Order: sequence, then structure tokens, then C-alpha cells
Amino acid sequence: MSGVWVFNNGVIRLVENPNQSGGVATHQTHGRRNVLVYLPTGEVVSSYSSLEQILRSLGWERYFHGDSDLIQYHKRSTIDLISLPRDFSKFNSVYMYDIVIKNPNSFHVRDFN
Repeated sequence: MSGVWVFNNGVIRLVENPNQSGGVATHQTHGRRNVLVYLPTGEVVSSYSSLEQILRSLGWERYFHGDSDLIQYHKRSTIDLISLPRDFSKFNSVYMYDIVIKNPNSFHVRDFN
């Protein structure tokens, strides 16, 4: 089974072969753009370099033993692993919510109009 997990209106579902169905992996959901916000500063994460600085300050470290198509981070005190596409333009709400779930008091996904 392969595809992309899509979170929409409180429901998560697997979309198989997203590239064949017009592509689901974007920042936009029904015309709205989602952004990842770092709550302590209110900063909108706009690049992987800014995200990496924040994640490092929260105790996350780069993980180099996984898939070469991904940028991955792990936290020594947990079994959690954050996996992100190497291309920031493919960083979408699915990845944003993964970061929020693993750092609930530090990040939030918001609509950006």
C-alpha cells in the first residue's frame, strides 16, 4: 500500500497514487494555504533552515540513517522520528501536523490567506 496520508476537516485518509489524481501534496487545502507557526515567537516557518534551528532547540537531532529522499530528525528521549521531503515546496499540512503532534506546545498549523 502506498500513497499520501491527507488530514482534512478532522479526518485522515490515505490517497493512493496522488500524482495520478492531480496531486494532493500541496500547502493548500480547498483554496486555503496552511502554514506552520512556532508558538513561542509567532514565527511562520518559511524554510528548512529555520525549522531545523527550532527543532534543534527543542532537542531534535538530524537522523542520517534513513531514506536519502527525506530529511529526518529524531529525539534521543523518544522513539519519534520526523520525516520531511527534501524539497521544501513539497512540505505540506501532513508533515506540519506530524511536527505539531510530536511538539504539541511548540507548533500550530494555521490557515494563511
